[in-house]
Amino acid sequence: MPVERVWLDVPYAEKDAAKRGGARWDPAAKRWFAPRAGMTELARWAAADAVPDLLPGEDRTLGSGLFVDLVPRTCWFTNVRSCVAQADWERLRRMITGRAGQRCEACGAGEDRAARRWLEAHERWTYDATTRVQTLKRLICLCTDCHTVTHFGLAQVRGIEDRAFAHLVKVTGMSEPRARDHVRTAFAVWEDRSRYDWELDLGILTGAGIALAPPPGAGDRARVADETLLPRQPGARPARGTGAGTRPGHD
Repeated sequence: MPVERVWLDVPYAEKDAAKRGGARWDPAAKRWFAPRAGMTELARWAAADAVPDLLPGEDRTLGSGLFVDLVPRTCWFTNVRSCVAQADWERLRRMITGRAGQRCEACGAGEDRAARRWLEAHERWTYDATTRVQTLKRLICLCTDCHTVTHFGLAQVRGIEDRAFAHLVKVTGMSEPRARDHVRTAFAVWEDRSRYDWELDLGILTGAGIALAPPPGAGDRARVADETLLPRQPGARPARGTGAGTRPGHD
């Protein structure tokens, strides 16, 4: 008798609890399901409606390809994953990877568990220098390697800057001197934007029915970044442009 699949929305952090409740994993669909209807112990993970492939107001042409994409220091810890409920994040993650055909939208790679390469979600923002509003305009599927390049400062903190730089050169076809210029320019933009506090506009999520949790206030983000990233040595400072907290990936 074929197994009846009742799809579930199970956040990664709750997968063990769902499994104990009888949920099963479909590796092809990359999704948990109940093997039969009416399993009350799995009711809290009942699937909600799918997120539309194009979010209201989303610009899927914005920020194509691979480039260093540093989030201003005053905007750290405001990534999409931290601003939505876990179940809603699971719905978003599934939509983002699904519409990308389970491939990185920058280099075309798929997941590779042996290589610890996952498919992750990355935000593309626009910045209005007049109103100081940071607007979410696109969600893009990136592999771990490409996502590491975008958050180049975090790669520096983790000691994998050389690997990230080599991947940038490989995927983009830039010469090494041109790639170094690209990185320097990205950090210059980051330095300028980090002088200001930015308000967040997440309208493309609320327009799709995603409920938001309030992120840290603009005045608190730099303090949270320092407390999280500062080494124990007195007077140490985190590396420039780490983009910490902006990696809503397959954790």
